[in-house]
Amino acid sequence: MLALVLPYVDLPDLHLFGLTIHPFGIFAALGVYTGAVLTVRAGRVYAPGDTKSLSEVFTWALLGGLLGAHLLHVIGYHPELLRTEGPLVLLKFWDGVSSMGGVLGGMAGIATYFWRKGLRIRPYWDALALGTAPGWTVARMGCAVVHDHPGIRSDAWYAVAFPGGPRLDMGLVDCVLLAVITVVLYLLARRKRPEGTLMGVLAISYSVPRFFLDFLRAKDLSFVDGRLLGLTPAQWITPVLAAAGVYLLVTAGRVRPQSAASESPAAQPAPVGETRAG
Repeated sequence: MLALVLPYVDLPDLHLFGLTIHPFGIFAALGVYTGAVLTVRAGRVYAPGDTKSLSEVFTWALLGGLLGAHLLHVIGYHPELLRTEGPLVLLKFWDGVSSMGGVLGGMAGIATYFWRKGLRIRPYWDALALGTAPGWTVARMGCAVVHDHPGIRSDAWYAVAFPGGPRLDMGLVDCVLLAVITVVLYLLARRKRPEGTLMGVLAISYSVPRFFLDFLRAKDLSFVDGRLLGLTPAQWITPVLAAAGVYLLVTAGRVRPQSAASESPAAQPAPVGETRAG
């Protein structure tokens, strides 16, 4: 009896005006756009008076994310590319990315932007969380439709009928996880929380499951993710992100809320009165 699993959908590339557009690139671009729009929207509550900085910071996040995503893909997951293609492969930012590397690079770009502006980053974290989670969900849909993260063999109903037999699709699993986290964050955002709470929840609720989910990645294929001492690069990174999330939650109640507008020399004074998240 055949197992009832999800179909293996293979979306074709688009060819427009002599250019080849890959499905993953479309979802990645939509993810960045979604994250930018929702971050600025959330900034009206969580960074009142300074949505301009949240608009500008996405350029830094995008550049840092592209750099980090490709470097971790090559150095962490596929170091054999350095031997076969040479160091120039590090410059091919369009050829292979890691979402975890993108997160680290994006956060580094964000931190650099606020450091250059002389602003405390903490008042902005929650607005960034409300944009990052849904934007990352959309980008992960790209991984799901190109099936670039095959998992272990499985006959579960949520497995995918890969060529050669059904397997878990870890890109799809990750997408569902991020979608659930997005819903949780927006439910929490219905009431104003202490600074850093939402980013702390995002860091912990993604990092902990991701650590264990990576044990379900395929090991029996010819081209698999690199591992160090049996762990993927993401499994070395997620404990650090989880610890940062714990720090944000523990210190959230101790930090006196301060609007971003009061720190920005160019910002106008925020209106007096309580603002509720929509």
